[in-house]
Amino acid sequence: MQYFGRMSDEERDIDIESDEEDGFQASRGELQFASQAVKRAHHNALERKRRDHIKDSFCSLRDSVPSLQGEKSSRAQILKKASEYIEFMRRKNSAHQQDIDDLKKQNNLLESQSSSARTRKGPRNFGESLEDGEWFWAYMISPIAMLDSLAFLL
Repeated sequence: MQYFGRMSDEERDIDIESDEEDGFQASRGELQFASQAVKRAHHNALERKRRDHIKDSFCSLRDSVPSLQGEKSSRAQILKKASEYIEFMRRKNSAHQQDIDDLKKQNNLLESQSSSARTRKGPRNFGESLEDGEWFWAYMISPIAMLDSLAFLL
């Protein structure tokens, strides 16, 4: 505060205190402004990092879809092609699972035929006949047994 004239000592002390408070307010305002600027910069950095992560994720997804590899595509195209590829792979996996199940059934059937052929006894005499296919199963497991049964012909 400036007065045109003389100031008393008391007025001068009040004026000095007022100037000090005004100086503190200015400093506090500057600190608040600086604090807000730091917060804004931090927020911007976090937002940039988030956008970069999303961009990298889309690039990774694009590179995972065979029909999009090496192509420049929009995010909508990437999502559409990725969902189509996922559906294609689900159908393919389902078909493969069906093949696996069929092969397991076939394997179980062959194992049961093999175990039943092992438990059967071969013919006691050469004249005894086995039903169709029994010779094959009976002697496929042991070729030596087949040679032994034919050795008397030599």
